[in-house]
Amino acid sequence: MTMLHLVRHGETDWNRAGRIQGSTDIPLNDLGREQAAAAGELLTRRTVDAVYSSPLSRAAETADIIAARLGLGAPGRRRELAERNYGDAEGLTQQELEARFPDGRVPGRESRRQVAHRALRALRELAARHEGSTLVVATHGGVIRSILHATAPDDLAHSGQRIPNGSIHTFRVENDALTFLAFDDRLDEASLTLASGELGEQNPLES
Repeated sequence: MTMLHLVRHGETDWNRAGRIQGSTDIPLNDLGREQAAAAGELLTRRTVDAVYSSPLSRAAETADIIAARLGLGAPGRRRELAERNYGDAEGLTQQELEARFPDGRVPGRESRRQVAHRALRALRELAARHEGSTLVVATHGGVIRSILHATAPDDLAHSGQRIPNGSIHTFRVENDALTFLAFDDRLDEASLTLASGELGEQNPLES
């Protein structure tokens, strides 16, 4: 069994402005670096063996900050963990998106299923490489949402819960299968029991 803590990168200026980033490489702002450091501090409550990230700078720097706080070496980068490509929607606000593409069809936009396929493949490979370990993976909101859709029950995956910058989401990998354990995990004492028990008892989205 391998434990995965997926961390959404810290804030960027485009996050603050409500602009769709996707594959556009926007760096962290100062608040984003603070959020990454806060995530790293929370993760000191666990014994973490390795850190990985998307190659996009906002996730890569988030991982670097976390790894430094945990006293670990340089994080590995996996291109499969990069944010969803939003095609012609990148750089737009939600209002601009709806005005430009009222039918919801955005040229060049990667499907959520495609994102889940590539990200889950990478996570399974990392889990197999680090069997019995705990990994931190700094990635993106669209990736985490796609993984939730692919691995969690529909009522959770479509719950509409916001994925905050710097938030931690916990999964267990066993026999090549990901099991969703905790959304926006604060890594408190109660979450020590998350590796066992019924999903309905361990999932804060159902409360």
